[in-house]
Amino acid sequence: MVYTFRGGIHPGTHSDPGFKAATNTKPIEAMPTPEQVILPVSMHIGAPAKPIVKKGDIVDMGQMIAEAGGFVSAPVHATVSGKVVAVEPRLHPNGSKVMSIVIENDGEDRLHESVHPYDFASMTNDERINLIWTAGMVGHGGATFPTHVKIKGAIGVADTVIVNAAECEPYITSDHRLLLERPEEVVGGLKMLCDIIGAQTGIIGIEINKQDTFAKIEELIKDDPRLHLYPLKCKYPQGAEKQLINACTGREVPSGKLPADAGCAVFNVDTTGAIYRRFTTGMPVVRRIVTVSGSAVATPKNLEVRIGTPVEKLIDACGGFKAAPNKLLMGGPMMGVAQFSLDIPVFKGTNAFLAFCEDEDKRVADPQCIRCGKCIEACPMHLLPIYMNVYGKANDLDESVKCGAMDCIECGSCAYVCPARIPLVAQFRLTKSKIQAKRAAEKAKADAEKAKAEAEKK
Repeated sequence: MVYTFRGGIHPGTHSDPGFKAATNTKPIEAMPTPEQVILPVSMHIGAPAKPIVKKGDIVDMGQMIAEAGGFVSAPVHATVSGKVVAVEPRLHPNGSKVMSIVIENDGEDRLHESVHPYDFASMTNDERINLIWTAGMVGHGGATFPTHVKIKGAIGVADTVIVNAAECEPYITSDHRLLLERPEEVVGGLKMLCDIIGAQTGIIGIEINKQDTFAKIEELIKDDPRLHLYPLKCKYPQGAEKQLINACTGREVPSGKLPADAGCAVFNVDTTGAIYRRFTTGMPVVRRIVTVSGSAVATPKNLEVRIGTPVEKLIDACGGFKAAPNKLLMGGPMMGVAQFSLDIPVFKGTNAFLAFCEDEDKRVADPQCIRCGKCIEACPMHLLPIYMNVYGKANDLDESVKCGAMDCIECGSCAYVCPARIPLVAQFRLTKSKIQAKRAAEKAKADAEKAKAEAEKK
């Protein structure tokens, strides 16, 4: 049986589904460590981490250099050993300048004393979760939600843990290579997550264009009755949490709710592997597997790189550009973030960097909707993109909400199939930001009125 959901699209060609042929057979290459790493204190959803080192300090690999700024936050660790040469704002993949810790690499990879194996079996659940938190673990699929928060929210609620191994985004193959080359880390991490959360079922959902991973994974899970491999149909966005949960379990995540409300907890392949490595080696999050691909890249590769490595070094490791790129993306072509510089560092959510130089850019000057309805058919959330676009452009926020604007997962399926090439996702992001700003203003006004009324009573 092959599992899937209703809606979605099939990017790619018949001979190259998902545009993955450039890298899906290329083993992971360990990239030489850079002379400097740039480590933003904000590499996750939530409060930025707080630097606990200063310029001139000598640090070891794996040493915490910025502590969590709150519960929904994650610490940052030195990814090389060396000297802190700056604690200052640097360019971030989000387009702004973010406080960052810059370390000059001494080339020794000297491990910090805190990096050592831990006995998972003898630890309490609180100790396990704290160890994951102090490792700086976040969602490595791109969402970067702190992992310890997701785990705590799932305990006593979720009966199913799902490893998101769909990797449905075009061009990206970093998870595929991890499943092929290091499947014991993924399966080991899934077992640990089931134990921590208390889940009765653990599922690894993999799209069938990665069948070369099935045999080894089935061998690794055969002795644990909790664990199952679910083949998934090749379709985008199969890896979106709500769609993956629906495909694997038939459950629906209610509007405005989280996966735990459907009894599930979903974790990325590399996040799951990072949990296993944390307990077996003691190493916090210091590296990433990054797919570097696209028509402008001379030799596309899957690279194992240290967090904080400048993207320019990744391009150099791939032979540079074979032609001047006209578009740079951190992440995949559907949900990635456009970049204007190579000075940005690899951060925890970087699973790919793409550069394009040919005719992939299909923008038109004045796109006009022809009411064909293809966007509605493609929407995996079963929304009405036609009307979301109309009301959003008209600044009618109330009607936009009624059409489901806040349920949009910004997957880009609607824009992909749109024959008029309307930049629908850009409009939806703008509309959602306006709705959030309006709600925040209304809440602030209500809080002020409540405070004033309470003051008058006194």
